[in-house]
Amino acid sequence: MKMKKFILSLFASMLLATALWAQTAPAQNPADTKVKFAKETVDFGKTELNKPVSVDFEFTNISKEPVLIEAARASCGCTTPKWTQEPILPGKKGKVTANYSANGLGQQNKTIWVKFRGVDQDKELHLTGTVGSNNK
Repeated sequence: MKMKKFILSLFASMLLATALWAQTAPAQNPADTKVKFAKETVDFGKTELNKPVSVDFEFTNISKEPVLIEAARASCGCTTPKWTQEPILPGKKGKVTANYSANGLGQQNKTIWVKFRGVDQDKELHLTGTVGSNNK
């Protein structure tokens, strides 16, 4: 009987330890320690077919050093990113602007990857919305 209790206690301890290890925080993007975006996903709402949409992703430099965007790339050719070109000083704001051509009907989900100097992992931003027919 003592052996049964011992085995059950050991099993319960292992189960508890596994559950505690599983509670670790999700991995943080290294860019998150340098900049804080007001929104990482922006919904442009509804627009008509071939009526371009422009959305700004604003961020603040929360580090103690200037930050610089090296590049930004979009998930498709229908979205063109532009960004603040000069270094953003600590406490100051910058932005990434996504210009979307709205050339496809229906729900749209576009991604922009932003590369900051000195950060190995790109920051991912999302643009969503719906494009409808301009025929009434």
